Amino acid sequence: MNQLWSQFAKDARSSYRFYSTGLDQQPQRSGMGRVWQMAKSLFWAILEKLTPARRVLLLLALILLFIPSANGSYTDRTGHVEVLEFDVHVWGGMLLLLVLLLELADRVVMKRDLEIAKDIQTWLLPGAPLQIPGYQIAYATRPANTVAGDYYDVILRPGHTPSEDRILFVVADVAGKSIPAAMLMATFQASLRTLSTSGVSLPDMVCGINRYACSNSQDGVRFTTAFFAELDPATGDVAYINAGHNVPILRKRSGQLERLEAGGIPVGILADSQYQVGTTRLESGDWLVIFTDGIVEAENAKQDEYGEAELIRVIDRESGKTPPEMLSSLLAELDVFVGNTPQHDDMTCLLLKKF
Repeated sequence: MNQLWSQFAKDARSSYRFYSTGLDQQPQRSGMGRVWQMAKSLFWAILEKLTPARRVLLLLALILLFIPSANGSYTDRTGHVEVLEFDVHVWGGMLLLLVLLLELADRVVMKRDLEIAKDIQTWLLPGAPLQIPGYQIAYATRPANTVAGDYYDVILRPGHTPSEDRILFVVADVAGKSIPAAMLMATFQASLRTLSTSGVSLPDMVCGINRYACSNSQDGVRFTTAFFAELDPATGDVAYINAGHNVPILRKRSGQLERLEAGGIPVGILADSQYQVGTTRLESGDWLVIFTDGIVEAENAKQDEYGEAELIRVIDRESGKTPPEMLSSLLAELDVFVGNTPQHDDMTCLLLKKF
C-alpha cells in the first residue's frame, strides 16, 4: 500500500508540473483561497491543452453534471399518474468518459511511439564498456522522460600503430528535454561518430561538430554542452575540451581535486567559435568523473539540490572501489535524496579509473 501511494504521489506531482507549465504565477493565498486558486489554475491548464472539440465536450459534460435533473409527470386515460425523470447526470458522465477515452487513446499511441524512439536511442549509446588494459569504465543515464537529451560515448580512435591508439570520452547535454532534445542528440551522435573516425585532431573535431550543430540549433536556441577527453592509454595523458559543460572532476589518489575547465562555449551557438585544449595526466588510483547537471541539480521534496559537494563526498568515500561499485552507490544515494520527487532533468555520469 505504501509503494502504491508513493507511486500515486509521484505521478500526481509530475502531472501537476506538466499541466501547470506556462501558467502565470499568481500571489499565493492561504487556506481555502490557496486551494481554490490551485484548482482553478489546474482546470484552465487542462482546458488549454485539449483540442477545441474536446474542450466543448468537457464543458458540456461539466454543465450536465452540475445542473439539477429534470423531473415531470403525466396522467393517462385511467387516471394513473406516471412520473418521468430525465437524469442529465448520466449523460454528463458519459460525455466526460468519452473525453477521457479520447485522451487515453492519444496517450497510448504517443507512448508506443516514444517506446520505439527510446529503443532507437538506446542503440545510439554504447553497450558494454570498452576494455582498456589498466583502466576501468562505468557509465549510466537516467532520462527524465521516456527519451533523453543526454549523451555519452567511449570511442576507440585507432592510430597508425597500437601505441598511437587513443580513447575518446564524450558526455553531452542538449538544451531541453524529451523529443526535441533527443532528436538533436541523434544528430550530435552522428556528427561525432563521423568526425571521430576521420583522423582529425581533437580541436578540429570539436570545431566540426560545432559547425554542424549550428546548422541545426535554431540560431543557438538548441545548443549542446559537451565534454570531450582524449586519453593516451599508454601514458595516461589526457587532452580535453570543455564546451560549456559541467566541470568534470579529476580526483587524484592523494585526494586532491583538479577541475577540467579549459575549452569554450557550448556547441551550436557560434559557428566560428574556437576551443582551447587542456591537458592533464591520470596516474594510478586517479578518478575522472564526468557528469551532467541532472546529477548535481537533482531536487528533493523541499526543492533542495543534491549539489556538487555531495557528489565529491561520494567520490571520496568510494574511491577505493571499482567504477561500477561507485556508480551504483551514487545512484542509490540519489534515489534516497530525491525520494518521490519527479525527476526534472536527465541524469548521466561516466566514471574512469586508472589502476
